[in-house]
Amino acid sequence: MMASPRMAAWQGSKMTSVMTIILVFLTGAIAGAVAMNLGAHKAMHRQLPFYTEGGKDIWLQRWKKDLSLTPEQSQQMAVILDDFGLYYRNVLSDGKARILRILNDDQKHKFDRLLEEQR
Repeated sequence: MMASPRMAAWQGSKMTSVMTIILVFLTGAIAGAVAMNLGAHKAMHRQLPFYTEGGKDIWLQRWKKDLSLTPEQSQQMAVILDDFGLYYRNVLSDGKARILRILNDDQKHKFDRLLEEQR
């Protein structure tokens, strides 16, 4: 039995539509994979650590809500985070200075670049 010209045209346009959808899906998947590989994943999931100045406020608000902190607890938590942030930044600064003292100029450049990649 032979298909009518109308049926053949319909089947052809259906196949074209399916192929177009598959092509669009694959193109999107490839573009997404390339974007994630180029660093979009880090940017999408980047959260400021709670020991940074901006991160402290974000995390403090979240913890107030999630832990149902009283106003007194919230104030104490803010002081603790301030103290921890200061301590942590001092430790990082001291550690970095100590590392830089043992590296040559080329290594220092590479080390700084590696640190930038971590941000």
